[in-house]
Amino acid sequence: MEKRIVTSKEISKDSEIENSLRPSSLDDYIGQDLVKQRLNIFIQAAKQRGEALDHVLLYGPPGLGKTTLSHIIANELGVNIRVTSGPAIEKPGDLAAILTGLKENDVLFIDEIHRLNRVVEEILYPAMEDFVIDIIIGKGPSSKSIRLDLAPFTLIGATTRTGLISSPLRDRFGVMNRLELYNDKDLQTIITRSANILKVNILPDAALELARRSRGTPRIANRFLKRVRDFAQVAHTDVIDVDLTDKALNLLEIDQDGLDKADIYLLETIIYKFDGGPVGLDTLSAVLGEEKDTIEDVYEPYLMQKGFINRTPRGRVATVGAYRHLGIAYRQEVADDKPSFFDRIKEDTHENN
Repeated sequence: MEKRIVTSKEISKDSEIENSLRPSSLDDYIGQDLVKQRLNIFIQAAKQRGEALDHVLLYGPPGLGKTTLSHIIANELGVNIRVTSGPAIEKPGDLAAILTGLKENDVLFIDEIHRLNRVVEEILYPAMEDFVIDIIIGKGPSSKSIRLDLAPFTLIGATTRTGLISSPLRDRFGVMNRLELYNDKDLQTIITRSANILKVNILPDAALELARRSRGTPRIANRFLKRVRDFAQVAHTDVIDVDLTDKALNLLEIDQDGLDKADIYLLETIIYKFDGGPVGLDTLSAVLGEEKDTIEDVYEPYLMQKGFINRTPRGRVATVGAYRHLGIAYRQEVADDKPSFFDRIKEDTHENN
């Protein structure tokens, strides 16, 4: 089971964390302004009352900073944070060991909380509401239940799939925040900040070009920055400009809208193999050789934001924008150029007469 404990004091003193690309305070956290405003109010109120912050659920596409935000919350509260993930907690005893080790007002962060074992999840209910857990000791007729009191704590759950979280668990979160894909301006600021930390000299227009092609995701933006830095180093240049950025991303097969080979293949599959759709997710998953979760969590959010696909009750449909992006004649436009069935009948009748 993967878990670690980090104190806010250790975070502030640890030079490696200070030099990392992850911000350590709400002031340094770029973007998600409404989420930050709400969290700042809730954190200040909890600190003034001397209570644990209410349980927090963070959800949205991967790479938007849910893990980073959980560490920031603990840091702002001045408490310890224990980190684990849903799949890592296999048995009720695993969760009990974690919960009993928490100190007053500590933060427990569970990533991929939608993948919690249902038996384990039931242990969380009384822990979240009443700060107690019931442990069964022994088996059969001789078994007995023991109730243990817990120190008040804050559970922060992160997920990309809120629909897979059971209603009883979801309803126990007092603070629910959705993280949205970032705009180009915020991503440009993130890239500039990361470049300063990495001691990389990047021009503003190059940072903006990186931002435009980073799928609205800080994790991808930072990854691209590191790869472009490699290109600059091999090219023996101290400054990253637009031309170098464009060449590097083209070699990485990232197009002007941030689509990679997998995105293009998905769109071409819908268009060529299924006549633009609709096509069901199961069928699409089988043809692409990708897990359904990957398609829904990684590919679709950005493609939908760009207006390249639509979800319909019958399946996924490629939009006019997808056809034009790929340089393919849209089926309706092709149909408009062809004579209709009745027009063809009229033409045939006229020729026969």
